[in-house]
Amino acid sequence: MEREPTRVMVAVNESTIKGKPHPSISSKRAFEWTLEKMVRSNTSDFKILLLHVHVVDEDGFDEVDSIYASPDDFKDMRESNKSKGLHLLEFFVNKCHEIGVSCEAWIKKGDPKDVICQEVSRVRPDLLVLGSRGLGRFQKVFVGTVSGFCVKHAECPSSRSNAMPMKLPVILLMTKPTTL
Repeated sequence: MEREPTRVMVAVNESTIKGKPHPSISSKRAFEWTLEKMVRSNTSDFKILLLHVHVVDEDGFDEVDSIYASPDDFKDMRESNKSKGLHLLEFFVNKCHEIGVSCEAWIKKGDPKDVICQEVSRVRPDLLVLGSRGLGRFQKVFVGTVSGFCVKHAECPSSRSNAMPMKLPVILLMTKPTTL
């Protein structure tokens, strides 16, 4: 009897840098961490579940600098936002197919921390992997983090990957004997 693959949900988002949509550093690192540390060469033992949550601005307008003159302009804006998420998921799905690991990908709208936890409850992955932007303690207190919320509230084991691999500085302590 064949064993079901381990299902790992990776929450991904796009970079806030203007231009062509591409993955954020933290979500790309979380995805890479999943492949390097878990999947490795056991591609048939895993299934990657890719979730992108599209955040809708409170006023519903993502493009502040745009001018809207007709109903078609709003339709174009909605299509543009949808295609941004599709380009993002296409990047990760292509990476999965390159190495031969099965995957599923989908887009939801809403507040990322709430939507990720709802999707974990609905889909029931074996593990949730999230990226972390690397905010300092002060920022975390006032801003909070999606990954921090999800690690506490998701109904499955969770892992948070740092945006950059942790590099510890090498400190050389040189002491000189002193005479008292």
